Amino acid sequence: MAAPKKVAVGPLVGAVVQNTGSTSFLIFDSKTAEILSKHQVEISQEFPQEGWVEQDAKEILQSVYECIEKTCEKLHQVNINISNIKAIGVSNQRETTVVWDRLTGEPLYNAVVWLDLRTQPTVENLSKKIPGNNNFVKSKTGLPLSTYFSAVKLRWLLDNVKKVHNAVAEGRALFGTIDSWLIWSLTGGVNGGVHCTDVTNASRTMLFNIHSLEWDRELCDFFDIPMEILPKIFSSSEVYGKMKIGSLEGVPISGCLGNQSAALVGQMCFQEGQAKNTYGTGCFLLCNTGRKCVFSEHGLITTVAYKLGKDKPVYYALEGSVAIAGAVFRWLKDNLGILQTSEEIEILAKEAGSSYGCYFIPAFSGLYAPYWEPSARGIICGLTQFTNKSHIAFAALEAVCFQTREILDAMNRDCGIPLSHLQVDGEMTNNKLLMQLQADILHIPVVKSSVPETMALGAAMVAGAAEGVGVWSLQDENLSAMVKERFEPQIKATESEIRYSRWKKAVVKSMGWVTRQSPESANPSIFYSLPLGFFIVSSMIMLIGARYISGIP
Repeated sequence: MAAPKKVAVGPLVGAVVQNTGSTSFLIFDSKTAEILSKHQVEISQEFPQEGWVEQDAKEILQSVYECIEKTCEKLHQVNINISNIKAIGVSNQRETTVVWDRLTGEPLYNAVVWLDLRTQPTVENLSKKIPGNNNFVKSKTGLPLSTYFSAVKLRWLLDNVKKVHNAVAEGRALFGTIDSWLIWSLTGGVNGGVHCTDVTNASRTMLFNIHSLEWDRELCDFFDIPMEILPKIFSSSEVYGKMKIGSLEGVPISGCLGNQSAALVGQMCFQEGQAKNTYGTGCFLLCNTGRKCVFSEHGLITTVAYKLGKDKPVYYALEGSVAIAGAVFRWLKDNLGILQTSEEIEILAKEAGSSYGCYFIPAFSGLYAPYWEPSARGIICGLTQFTNKSHIAFAALEAVCFQTREILDAMNRDCGIPLSHLQVDGEMTNNKLLMQLQADILHIPVVKSSVPETMALGAAMVAGAAEGVGVWSLQDENLSAMVKERFEPQIKATESEIRYSRWKKAVVKSMGWVTRQSPESANPSIFYSLPLGFFIVSSMIMLIGARYISGIP
């Protein structure tokens, strides 16, 4: 029996999307932007201590291999020849930090995830080095000195992990964000893998000068990081190397964007003033500021939006980052057990229809933009005997929307021209109640792309448009005319303002929970050094209090 005839299609482009919670690989038709095949797997996270968040870099890499092979199998099943795949793009979680051995290919420690808080003491110590010049880092990088970015994570690894320290001293260590780790591994690893990154990812390290577009010697000296371990910097759209493994061996990897820049490109935000908000583990609102490097005076960061070719100009963006968005749904499911799946939150919240005065500040990793307040911690306030899990679920949805409102307000003040609507993407945008709440709280329309996979689309677009590949036009009218779902505000502006003002009041209450002397950072040895009399008196006070509460005379 003859083999089934392969379906003839136009040039195809693949996209690796490696986010905090999952990895996926998608195949796009470069002429229509249609997704022809995809596969996705979840990625686990580890929490070895309070405030620490890690992932297994080898698990991440294996998930990419699995997604590529499964996606190719699905193409084969529908009789599409994988030889039509002409390029691969990469989109990735950005600040997550990996250090590995270039001789063995083994990670020297778990990947330290972007929202990890262990480096707060490192940040405080570094701040003391520049008391009279607090803008030293921000003026070069566009970023505040914060636990969020890669340089302090790398500094912590050098100071605390002997394997990392020794490998650096012996010239065996390579550093990178997730894109660097993946591209190095996919292009050969120990057998000639390309150690590189693109300008969007480099701009999240605090080691990259966003004006010169190079690693900055002064910054590397400030963080005491050897430049030899840093990857080579490329544009977001050029051939970095070819696949050396699996079904797509020989296919060029020709596009790379940090996930939020990929979403900006996928939303076709190529004009100055266009903005998008991505709803994922965190929430990230980017506004294209064109070729101008705009510095925020209202708590936002300046970042590289994209550079679409070796000889093309760089474009910048203002960004507001929320650490905990979709992650709060996972917390309600895994920690409180009030959801069976994260998707159930829409059903549960609809049962209440309102939070009834309950406000949820999910500052599990402190507060990012516009506050940059690491001492904040999550609180739920406004509780009464009437409050139930449905109200808490509704308050969790509102929390995502209120945090976005804070960022949008700051962005409007920085840019001077308020947005007339907000373009949105990410898995959470499938939650129609969330999108309606967002329109109500912003009091402007929220516009959702008909292509949900905008990060993958952005990565595929820049890979397909790269010089030497040339199968995708970034000015394609088919993309700009994509059908979009629109959510209009359904409440009065005065009601929106009242709810927002109560949220701001709750935010203030979340701050200042963690201090140097807090139990989280206390030295256990202090407990054992207290005099015996202290414990005797304390025990008597506790006993008397317990008898009083119990009604025992």
